[in-house]
Amino acid sequence: MTEFNVMDYAPIGIMFLVAAGFGISQLLVTQLIGPRKRTATKLMPYECGKDPVGGARDRFSIKFYTVAVVFLLFDIEVLFIIPFAVAFKSLIAAEASTGIYYGTVALIEILIFIATFIVGYIYVWKKGTFDWGLQARAEARAEAKLMARQRREREAELKLAA
Repeated sequence: MTEFNVMDYAPIGIMFLVAAGFGISQLLVTQLIGPRKRTATKLMPYECGKDPVGGARDRFSIKFYTVAVVFLLFDIEVLFIIPFAVAFKSLIAAEASTGIYYGTVALIEILIFIATFIVGYIYVWKKGTFDWGLQARAEARAEAKLMARQRREREAELKLAA
């Protein structure tokens, strides 16, 4: 057993320091150099590509939720495939040394997983989840007109108050 040496962990510490320094430097540079024009549009909250118009209980199109679920599927796929890819080489080596088909079984399992994912992806594509179409564009235009009207009303109220 080897002795514990703190210097063995120095590269990891340096990596964390560089990462933290990069993040802090980017925040400072944008605060020092960036424009400071604070408009109502820039100060408005932004979530999922939908401007916050109306109350919190308004209904959203189901497409927002289905796109979110498809994103989660992609995310979960990556979470399963990366460990598989890391361990696959050792499974092939174990297969060669023991004679038990660890790597082959793992490959078949991951191919079944990917095939299931592709079938689900084709299903949501055929259902039109990714096709926002004319209706969504019309809704977005109507929403933009409503926001512009509300902005003009607020500006008129501010002028009357001044």
